Amino acid sequence: MSPTVATGQATAAALRHALTIDVECWYHAENLRPVAPRSAWDGLEARVARSTELLLDLLDRRGVKATFFVLGDAAAREPGVVRAIAAQGHEVACHGWSHELIYRQTPEMFRDETRRAKAFLEDIAGAPVTGYRASTFSIVERSLWALDILAEEGFSYDSSIAPVRHDRYGIPSSPRAPHLRRLRNGGTITEFPVSCGSLMGLRLPVGGGFFRLLPLGWTRKALASLRTPGTIYLHPWEFDPGQPRPAGLPALNRFRHYVGIGKALGKLDALLSALPFGPMSDVLTASPAR
Repeated sequence: MSPTVATGQATAAALRHALTIDVECWYHAENLRPVAPRSAWDGLEARVARSTELLLDLLDRRGVKATFFVLGDAAAREPGVVRAIAAQGHEVACHGWSHELIYRQTPEMFRDETRRAKAFLEDIAGAPVTGYRASTFSIVERSLWALDILAEEGFSYDSSIAPVRHDRYGIPSSPRAPHLRRLRNGGTITEFPVSCGSLMGLRLPVGGGFFRLLPLGWTRKALASLRTPGTIYLHPWEFDPGQPRPAGLPALNRFRHYVGIGKALGKLDALLSALPFGPMSDVLTASPAR
């Protein structure tokens, strides 16, 4: 079904953007799959509590609340992370359980692990979990069926679609503003897509490796130029320079994963002082999609 794009707009100066953190361990990242397969995860140091604490401390100093999309596998290894996020008043949302790309799963597998992750996070956080983000933004054209399942499982919004061209994800034709999607099962779900900026004619996502690679001014300009609320996505491991660096990782994967990690915390601090941010659910409430 066709999405309905938000029509309400505000001035760029008045917009509050969504600050989102995808909580996963360093080895969950798709870039490390060649040297950190699932079979090895149990023997690897999680480090997610330490790196998430750095972000929570920064947000507390800045007085900023965020949405933390928590991976079920990471929460099972470090449940105290979820408790700390909730205790400080941040929104706990769902990042699935296994960090498997959705288009590698069957609908049955996806439903089972999503239901498991949602119930587990709600039990730890003591609050409803209504937001979802797929691992590696893997809701693409061939996995749009996942949105129907999310709505059926009680999620009110999703943030898994990147309106860009990328080797692993993206629906370039998808709307760039928050919008209501009418689903094949007759339901609806609000989609808050990954925000984008332009560089030499290319549309790039705001956050992740691009936040670490590109100058802070590019990120700030990309968000400040939006006429509807935007979002930035980050991961706790992007602020952990001491994380392991396994041998044998292909050069492109190594660059994507480790570039700019040492300076990321300072860049985020500067960004939080330059633009207003809040949890994704609050941003949607203030500027509802149409």
